[in-house]
Amino acid sequence: MKSNHTEPAGNYTRKAAYAVVLAAAGIALSPYTSLPIGIAKINPTQHFINMLGAVLLGPFWAMVTAAVIGLIRNVLGVGTILAFPGGMIGAILAGYLFRYTRNLHIGAFGEVIGSGIIAPVVCSVFFAPVLMGKAIPLLALIPSFLASSVTGAILGVIALKALFRADILYPESHEI
Repeated sequence: MKSNHTEPAGNYTRKAAYAVVLAAAGIALSPYTSLPIGIAKINPTQHFINMLGAVLLGPFWAMVTAAVIGLIRNVLGVGTILAFPGGMIGAILAGYLFRYTRNLHIGAFGEVIGSGIIAPVVCSVFFAPVLMGKAIPLLALIPSFLASSVTGAILGVIALKALFRADILYPESHEI
């Protein structure tokens, strides 16, 4: 039976292993970097991990990693349901923008737009009223989501540049 995957099995396995390591790092750091701001608990580490995942693994695996981190943060009580759109939208947008431009700064821009602008809209319009049973004003979410995503994206770009310069890790297009 022929597989629908376009990647060799070894590359798929490697990406899954990297995703597990990134998720574990995001979960391990979240109790120390999660800050309650109003109804949300911002976590710049999530956006840092999103940048690493977006560049090293691509949009799909970055989104899966963000979803796993969001789920476990909620189970541990160090996150809210807003962690799902807050992490996943930025991760996938950063992954696609990096994939098509090969530019770290444009990938970081995708993380900030996805997590800092689009995610608060999704949270305010859908997640809060439907899943949390309360209305949250959009302008109450944007500043905290933006601050978190900008901080994490900057840290992610710095870390990735250092890892690339040291020949430790390579972007998604190379064998990792």
